[in-house]
Amino acid sequence: MSETPNLTYIKELADGSLSFEQKIIDIAKREFFEEKKEFLQNYNNKIFGQAAENVHKLKHKIGMFGLEAGYQTTADFEEGLKENNPSLYPKFIVILDTIEYFLKTI
Repeated sequence: MSETPNLTYIKELADGSLSFEQKIIDIAKREFFEEKKEFLQNYNNKIFGQAAENVHKLKHKIGMFGLEAGYQTTADFEEGLKENNPSLYPKFIVILDTIEYFLKTI
């Protein structure tokens, strides 16, 4: 994956408030791992409609961390799942793994 997650958007939102920035990061971390786990359960059980809803939630965090191409891939994957087409799963997992590594290192 050629994109690298960043905190640019969060820093803009925080407008210099380090405590607000940290709160957003902490919430994103907690929600990301919960949402990823729920997505994987639904995907592995082939409940693609519910998995699409999980992807929708994750999509916003992907955008929040500055992955523009990743956001588009995620949006396409979400639409594919709604049509029972999981073909973008390998690309989506790379995006999730990239975000996960980033969150574990910040």
